[in-house]
Amino acid sequence: HLSSLPVMAMMAYRLKFVTTASKFTPISPCSPLPKPSFSPSLKPKSSSSSLISGSSSFARFYATGAMSCAPVDAAMDAVQRRLMFEDECILVDERDNVIGHDTKYNCHLMENIDAGKALHRAFSVFLFNSKYELLLQQRSGTKVTFPLVWTNTCCSHPLYRDSELIQEECLGVRNAAQRKLLDELGIPAEDVPVDQFIPLGRMLYKAPSDGKWGEHELDYLLFIIKDVSVNPNPDEVADIKYVSRKDLKEICQKA
Repeated sequence: HLSSLPVMAMMAYRLKFVTTASKFTPISPCSPLPKPSFSPSLKPKSSSSSLISGSSSFARFYATGAMSCAPVDAAMDAVQRRLMFEDECILVDERDNVIGHDTKYNCHLMENIDAGKALHRAFSVFLFNSKYELLLQQRSGTKVTFPLVWTNTCCSHPLYRDSELIQEECLGVRNAAQRKLLDELGIPAEDVPVDQFIPLGRMLYKAPSDGKWGEHELDYLLFIIKDVSVNPNPDEVADIKYVSRKDLKEICQKA
């Protein structure tokens, strides 16, 4: 079971791009992350190399400078508008060096992405229960990017704040993952201790959502194997389900 988890993660990671008109472009694999000093329970036997491998032949884009403020989008609901303009993403270059910060709104505009000014740090959590089933979520219909699309447990961003900028042992990203699992899925912090997240590697990718919005992220891949209580936030999540590897394969084939 454990050896199949990275395969399931990669299938789920690509699921939201398969089920939309988006084109998932893994620009390059980044260097493996350092092994954490802690020893998480039920650590998968598979290493990061099989999960983050991607073609290095794709064009590379560089994130430089900050972006000007954009006008409010009338289509957003109040919650999404607040998050898009109050939360500040961490701008990085393609080697994950911090070069600045900007709003989620500016970081997800395709005009900024195409201009090479929106690369930001992100994370993707893959939470498995003790049966090694992967928790999937269907994104809320009010989300700006990829609304109502099924994807892995939680995809979001560390914010430009002290607790989420800590680079040692990926602590900033793990702090952000714990925060967002509570925000989106109502998973209590005590159910997902930061020292139980297994950082496997980083993926540099770009994917348009529609003509206006998209993603350009340096994405940390985090595994955690825990039985948790879940109480989804309807502003963030439309539905959830646990899936086996067989279930996930069938979902991807039907997409």
